[in-house]
Amino acid sequence: MKVAVVGKGGAGKTTTAAVVARTLSRLGGPVVALDCDTNANLGLSLGLGWDATDELADLRSDLAEGEVEHEPTWSGLVARFGSDAPDGVRLAVVNRIEDPEPG
Repeated sequence: MKVAVVGKGGAGKTTTAAVVARTLSRLGGPVVALDCDTNANLGLSLGLGWDATDELADLRSDLAEGEVEHEPTWSGLVARFGSDAPDGVRLAVVNRIEDPEPG
């Protein structure tokens, strides 16, 4: 299952995404949460903490500036650019996924 949370600024997208991700993970499913927001705070809402959330956002900036190579596969992206949040949610802060693998 893939779920996207979209809407205008201040509508509660980040909070909603965190609640859905943690709930699905608690129900036993593997969950990967992608924070594509320019103001990447999903890590905070997931309970990851300031330092880990900032590290992921900094890594995304390094990618955008060309200081770090993009990862060509989904599993590589999640492993290399992700962090484990509470309740078994894996979080990655991304700006784009180039040539995603289907499925």
